[in-house]
Amino acid sequence: MMPEPAPSLQQLLAFYLESGVDCALNDEPVNRMLDDEIVAPARAELRAAEPPSRLETTRPVGVQPVIPSSAAVPLVPEAAIVSAREAAATAPTLEALRALMEQFDGCALRSTATRLVFADGNPQARLMLVGEAPGREEDIEGLPFVGRSGKLLDLMLAAIGLDRSQVYIANVIPWRPPGNRTPTPQETQICLPFIRRQIELVNPAILVTLGNPSTQTLLSTRDGIMRTRGRWFDYDTGTRMIRALPTLHPAYLLRQPTYKRLAWQDLRAIATALAAIQSPAN
Repeated sequence: MMPEPAPSLQQLLAFYLESGVDCALNDEPVNRMLDDEIVAPARAELRAAEPPSRLETTRPVGVQPVIPSSAAVPLVPEAAIVSAREAAATAPTLEALRALMEQFDGCALRSTATRLVFADGNPQARLMLVGEAPGREEDIEGLPFVGRSGKLLDLMLAAIGLDRSQVYIANVIPWRPPGNRTPTPQETQICLPFIRRQIELVNPAILVTLGNPSTQTLLSTRDGIMRTRGRWFDYDTGTRMIRALPTLHPAYLLRQPTYKRLAWQDLRAIATALAAIQSPAN
């Protein structure tokens, strides 16, 4: 039996990309075999040569060491959700909310993402669009919808006479999930108080949810996007109701361009609603 030929460098890179490995975390590769065989024993010898700590010398035999209360312990999802909810409620402005989210450590995605992807556009806009989560390009630039789907979104807005200076764009999840994987339900619930507070502070006249995840999360529906798109909902901020319209995500339209006609119908409905707000009937 002939052995399979070794994969080429191009084939290896393609395999890594398909597996979600699309960026390097360190400047130099890590030799895991070297770490196990050489580095770990060296560390063990170094620890053996160190004098015992005061905790170790005074601890009775058979008693486990006490972990200092200051040790960093990740929050469990329930506690992280409560922490996010309490923190978001304290933000009086978008700037304060962004600063607060920069320091929030209750979501593990923050430690794997390059940067926070907070928002783009005009905070005073009447139209706010919310997607699901940043991708690779967004993670690099720190802005939502700057990749291929972002370019299509720009074209969609231009079709009804708008650009990014006239809308406000954000995501339910402000940090990129590793490898662009789907956010877990726990990650979504942890981040939900932040996007809710962001919507409340922007206070748009119309809210557009892009795609199924953001629609189901923000509008509390289990229906798929094909059943919800084009239908008007009421989004409750706690202080007022905002008209909300789900539509297809630009990334989905790139994969299924035949559905652009449906998105165009939604865009026309958005344009009509904006025109009615600008020129209310006497």
